[in-house]
Amino acid sequence: MEINFDPVAFWLGPIPLRWYGLMYVFGFLFFLMLGRKKIQQSNKKTNFTLTDLDDLILFAVAGVFIGGRLGYVFFYNPGYFSQNPSEIFFVWQGGMSFHGGLVGVIFGLALFCFLRKNLFFEGSLTRRFLCLTDFVAPLVPPGLFFGRIGNFINGELPGRVTSIEQVPWAMIFPHSGTLDFRHPSQLYQAFGEGVVLFIILLIAEKKKKGLGTVSATFLISYGIIRFFTEFFREPDPFIGLLIFDFSMGQLLSFPLVGCGLVLLFLSLNYKKIRHQNRSS
Repeated sequence: MEINFDPVAFWLGPIPLRWYGLMYVFGFLFFLMLGRKKIQQSNKKTNFTLTDLDDLILFAVAGVFIGGRLGYVFFYNPGYFSQNPSEIFFVWQGGMSFHGGLVGVIFGLALFCFLRKNLFFEGSLTRRFLCLTDFVAPLVPPGLFFGRIGNFINGELPGRVTSIEQVPWAMIFPHSGTLDFRHPSQLYQAFGEGVVLFIILLIAEKKKKGLGTVSATFLISYGIIRFFTEFFREPDPFIGLLIFDFSMGQLLSFPLVGCGLVLLFLSLNYKKIRHQNRSS
């Protein structure tokens, strides 16, 4: 099967609406839908309202696009964009970094918490921030799912070369520069990051052991899923494989897992650490 979709979904007069952009719209819509459902079904005492959620999405959108694009520019292809700076803004052509987007969203959520001092409950900025990240983390996987589907439709980020005998569902991606059969790695990542991660976070949220544990589970689980699915994805041609034959996506996932493990340890041992600090 050859993947060669028209990147334009439809036209509104002279304005093209691209599949890639629509996938982001779907992701943010699911974010709002799931967030509203969580607020309405929550039995916990909280000051977080539907209006707060509507405002939060603006910070999240800004974080995703600014952080995601700058992450791609600086992590993946700084040489090209230094020669073509105007193309930094051409997000409709693809080229977004999850790790950069995550950093952007973290800054956006931190700013939101700083501005909303009564968010969730009265407390320190750190506690308000972790409450918010625990709330947001399970809302993210649908957006990751749609983002990967956008990659698939664009024919970008194709998988590594294989054969139809080894992988009966292998596909041809003309934009890869060859007509070799390849793993549809975008679909692997859509399933891992969008479906598997979503299920893991639902379980973590249900069995929440402490403040920050859902956020930690997100960081650890995404990092592990991304690390293993990258083995099926063709490395970016302008980067290739790096140290220990790992891709850039794999290397960026190591600090993600590390931060998640540290946060998980602190979250599970918060009361003990706090008691020791008071005793000393």
